[in-house]
Amino acid sequence: MPPPTDSRASPPAALRRGVCLLLIAIAAGDAAGRLMSVNSVDLVRLERHLGEESRRRQPDAPPRQLQRPFLSSNDRSRWCTVRALVEHGTYAIDEIVSQPNWDTIDMVKHDGRGGPAPGPDEGHLFSSKPPLLPTLMAGEYWLLHRLTGKTLGSHPHELGRILLFTWNVLPFVGYLLILAGIADRYGTTDFGRVFVVAAGGLGTLVTAYAVSFTNHWPAACAALVALDAMLRIVVDGDRRPRWFVIAGTAAAFTAACELPAVSFAACVLALLAGKSPRSTLVAALPGAVLVVAAALAANYVAHGTLAPAYAQRHVAGGWYDFQYRRGDRVVDSYWKPTTEKSEIDRGEPSMAAYALHVLVGHHGVFSLTPIWLLSLAGLAITLRRPAAGGGEARAVAAAILACSVVCLTFYIVRPPEDRNYGGMATGFRWAIWFAPLWLYAMLPAADALAVTRGRRLLAATLLAVSVATASYPTWNPWTQPWLKVFWDSCSGRV
Repeated sequence: MPPPTDSRASPPAALRRGVCLLLIAIAAGDAAGRLMSVNSVDLVRLERHLGEESRRRQPDAPPRQLQRPFLSSNDRSRWCTVRALVEHGTYAIDEIVSQPNWDTIDMVKHDGRGGPAPGPDEGHLFSSKPPLLPTLMAGEYWLLHRLTGKTLGSHPHELGRILLFTWNVLPFVGYLLILAGIADRYGTTDFGRVFVVAAGGLGTLVTAYAVSFTNHWPAACAALVALDAMLRIVVDGDRRPRWFVIAGTAAAFTAACELPAVSFAACVLALLAGKSPRSTLVAALPGAVLVVAAALAANYVAHGTLAPAYAQRHVAGGWYDFQYRRGDRVVDSYWKPTTEKSEIDRGEPSMAAYALHVLVGHHGVFSLTPIWLLSLAGLAITLRRPAAGGGEARAVAAAILACSVVCLTFYIVRPPEDRNYGGMATGFRWAIWFAPLWLYAMLPAADALAVTRGRRLLAATLLAVSVATASYPTWNPWTQPWLKVFWDSCSGRV
């Protein structure tokens, strides 16, 4: 890529930034608006009707509660930990999952010290999700709980939406501002720059998951922060220590949210070390170590071991293989080998079929979000440029390509039971954290498409399909993608 240009005084730059600002406002408003409509299913009228019928028969009957703003077992698993930490001072979620509307299948059971507890009256239940993010969220919930006296159990919609607004929507504004800055520095056409910001604001699955408490959104946000700091160091030549601290810390936090992103963190540190070994050692590395230490400490306090709960996923008689009590019933864990699972959680037996659908099929990265085809083209353009004057950009492009190939391969070659496309999700959600890397990578291709009207029409078409995919779930990303629904319809399965 060419060196950054300074066009701050020119009218086109002012216009471009104005357009980007409007796009950011629209995207943030879209995320906030969908957040306000979050609900697991449309049960408003049914809940009201059942409540009236219940009060008619028994005036003192408690209100019927069918609605909930937490949309799947995946995010409820994390919310259970948040509640348990603040309301009970423990990572054990037994008291939470026993309450109506707070059930989850994403949990494990052990004796509190890392040992198995398979029997119904042994040990305690814990979220299977890494505890770092719920621990951070619990800090804000503790403050709200202290100020209002309310709990997520008594006021889930009010407190849940406040927490998600500060956790997702406000950082999303910062995410887009950083992306707009990257587009402004490294893009060469107004069309290409605005296209990338529009794609980042409306055309990726990041926006679909902005209404849910997941690891994907924090990972994408951290990856963008790390990318921005790394570009300033590697491409722009800015060697100030703060960028090293930010790059190392954010890259490690990305890996703490998405374990395969360890490859990204390694690439970031390697690129930084190539420019300044000393600054990498004294500034970037300590920030990364701090994040790793926090993640391991939270995991140890929660589970009595440094190994994540996922390490027990396929261990016979391990944390996922248990029974527990719900009222007077003994219930098998959903993940117990003998438990009947949904079709998608049984996994794709054919690795070839899985790879096809992950890339270009019904859960396809490129079929559902075809703007990523421009990212491939952008990487090819950058890697083919002469090394003279563009070696730094080529190194960054090579790192993005290497991370993408390594991580997608890791996901595809998992055991059959793990080849489930991310479960009930509106796309291949494990690739969401790549969004900022691929948005930067598409800049050269977006600039190339600005040349003619036909090319701009092609870019707009790719963007339209991608926006449709991101908008399809409306307010619940824990649904099948539109291509999978269409696929099943055509095959007579629905």
